[in-house]
Amino acid sequence: MKALILVGGFGTRLRPLTLSVPKPLVDFGNKPMILHQIEALKAIGVTEVVLAINYQPEVMLNFLKDFETKLGIKITCSQETEPLGTAGPLALARDKLIDDSGEPFFVLNSDVISEYPLKQMIAFHKSHGGEASIMVTKVDEPSKYGVVVMEESTGQVEKFVEKPKVFVGNKINAGIYLLNPSVLDRIELKPTSIEKETFPKIASEKLLYAMVLPGFWMDIGQPKDYITGLRLYLDSLRRNEPSKLATGSHIVGNVLVHESAKIGEGCLIGPDVAIGPGCVVDSGVRLSRCTVMRGVRIKKHACISNSIIGWHSTVGQWARVENMTILGEDVHVCDEVYSNGGVVLPHKEIKASILKPEIVM
Repeated sequence: MKALILVGGFGTRLRPLTLSVPKPLVDFGNKPMILHQIEALKAIGVTEVVLAINYQPEVMLNFLKDFETKLGIKITCSQETEPLGTAGPLALARDKLIDDSGEPFFVLNSDVISEYPLKQMIAFHKSHGGEASIMVTKVDEPSKYGVVVMEESTGQVEKFVEKPKVFVGNKINAGIYLLNPSVLDRIELKPTSIEKETFPKIASEKLLYAMVLPGFWMDIGQPKDYITGLRLYLDSLRRNEPSKLATGSHIVGNVLVHESAKIGEGCLIGPDVAIGPGCVVDSGVRLSRCTVMRGVRIKKHACISNSIIGWHSTVGQWARVENMTILGEDVHVCDEVYSNGGVVLPHKEIKASILKPEIVM
């Protein structure tokens, strides 16, 4: 089986992190976002993953070459010269996706994090005999999204309603699809939307089916949702692979600590924290609801909450970092500095407190 991951463009919503690497390579739960998906695909027997990409393909490929051999899966790129929306890239990658087997292929949105029940999806797809299957997830505020209206018992999709004003349902497109090769015959090589153009047409012919995603789902393409996604992901690890989580008197709730990270005496860490490889956390530090990426140093008695600390940054003694502060790569927060929602671009030293949310160049 094959799979296409829609990587897309610049990842502007996750800047300043995406100023250093393409968005799919930003760490989430101590590994690049896209690796969560590639590992899940590999686990159910996908042999080739195609990345649809229009930005920095060489950076992506160089990075993923290591994982090709480690995971034993073929990874190739299909590069757009102009943005082609969410359906155009399928037409562009047509020759890579089609072989003689006639097997369906997966399409995944690279921002989506979940438990990837891909095995169940294959069984569901075979059972309904339609042309395409999509995953849907239940949300509390469907008015912010495009809602999928479906026949509950069979999963047959009736229609899509974009940002509904009145309640039509609470299930939204989760960005994980399984498509028969014939779907490619419906897509022209031009900027097109799979959600707004291709799927409604298949639904009108009663050939589109939706499966409700079990477990959690999050689009982690922006900081607030990234932090929420981390909580859901760690919750899921607690249920499915609790041995991966840290334990000890200094740990509160779900915490993921890389084996090469060093943590000092008298710290309190958690809930919902990920600490990456090579990090050094000095004594008396308090961390909650945050991600600390590779090579970060956090000095004595610093306090970090609801924030993302980018690669190789430093947080000084008694510093306080909170309220969706995002430090880009190699940012140095001096001792006793306070950051209230500062978004700091890479390679910067912060000597004065950031008292209200702002971008620091």
